[in-house]
Amino acid sequence: MSWRDLEAGAPELAREGWARFSRTKVALLGTIREDGSPRISPVEPYLIEGELVVGVMPSPKLDDLHRDPRCVLHSSISHIDGSEGEFEIHGRAVGSQDPVLLNADGTWWAGREPDRAGVFTIEVDEAILVTWSADQGRMTTARWSRAAGGRKSTRIYP
Repeated sequence: MSWRDLEAGAPELAREGWARFSRTKVALLGTIREDGSPRISPVEPYLIEGELVVGVMPSPKLDDLHRDPRCVLHSSISHIDGSEGEFEIHGRAVGSQDPVLLNADGTWWAGREPDRAGVFTIEVDEAILVTWSADQGRMTTARWSRAAGGRKSTRIYP
């Protein structure tokens, strides 16, 4: 499903998630290497026409996505106490040739030769928001997928 579908099905989760992506404008993209081991790489997520979009320079991570589109996109974290929370999307990266996405204003890939960037929409399988309350020793996880709907749980940590 698209980001637009996530917004329709779980608007608060989508809003909170996008706030985390847009706060630093950098997220970590997890891909699967040819040998099956994980790889993480920084990317810049964009919302364009209701789609979650990332651009990938020619690199091993681009090769990973062409071979196996399964991925995770995780918000960047900068505070040890977790106060900003974490957001992640599990899904698939789908290559796009849509001129609207390829030439979107403000993207680093706009106007580049097609062989200088792979542009992907992220099809969402599951969205997860984790918030921490360090002073109360609680972690709350909100999840949403089309198949399972929304779920929320809280646990004590550590």
